[in-house]
Amino acid sequence: MPAAGTVLVTGTSKGIGRACARDLHARGFRVFAGVRTDADAEALRAAADDRLVPLLLDVTRPADIAAAGDLLRSRVGPAGLWGLVNNAGIAVAGPIEYLPPQEVRRQFEVNVFGTLELTQTCLPLLRTARGRIVNVSSVNGQVVTPFNGAYCASKFALEAISDALRRELQPTGVRVVLVEPGSIRTAIRDTAKANARRLAGEYPDIVRRHYGGVLRRLEQVQTPAHALAPERVARIVARALEARRPRARYRVGWDARLGVMAAHLLPTSALDALLSRWH
Repeated sequence: MPAAGTVLVTGTSKGIGRACARDLHARGFRVFAGVRTDADAEALRAAADDRLVPLLLDVTRPADIAAAGDLLRSRVGPAGLWGLVNNAGIAVAGPIEYLPPQEVRRQFEVNVFGTLELTQTCLPLLRTARGRIVNVSSVNGQVVTPFNGAYCASKFALEAISDALRRELQPTGVRVVLVEPGSIRTAIRDTAKANARRLAGEYPDIVRRHYGGVLRRLEQVQTPAHALAPERVARIVARALEARRPRARYRVGWDARLGVMAAHLLPTSALDALLSRWH
């Protein structure tokens, strides 16, 4: 790793992204931290020195991605970009049977298409540095849970893109790493609950007849007691950026490890029976 490597982290307004930005800054990296509002940028700026640079970056806006690429090219010089941490993401929950197509598209615009476009923009700088791409996925990139189908599908897609990139970029020296957290204490559940409440008000009556109990539970889902702090994920992201030979995948939390093991070892019928108890 270069002595003063530069890293871009997306989705740093809160949660895992903010923990990553702070942790990497503390380790001596120069961090460009993608946020969506001026207020979030000021909050980050107030908590660090000039090695942490907030920038307005909504990954669903091509103009933001292009501007981020221009800024990085003007700042990193011949050293290139050591790391890209694709953390920005949202969770859209609901029954696949009735989930509005525009909600599924929104899920993919953030978690897949925006991530891919930003990665393509940054790859010339990553090639120069022979750097790292760290994609923050989820245990749900390996295990599908009912009523989280759109989110799971987006993470499965991210995993496939990451596997393809890792194999395609192997000759270049650019490493591609997946970080797969289990339950983490972040605000993503609060956002998902608010979205579930909004959708519940828009569904026709037939949806409530078929899935009324499920919709109520989606509006009330709580963070599990065993959920880890986002700083635990940040430490794994740092390991992926600092290790001489990073692993292709890092699973964070016992529930992530157990969930993936169950998905690989249990017969499909047994896994279906276990997960369908959510009804």
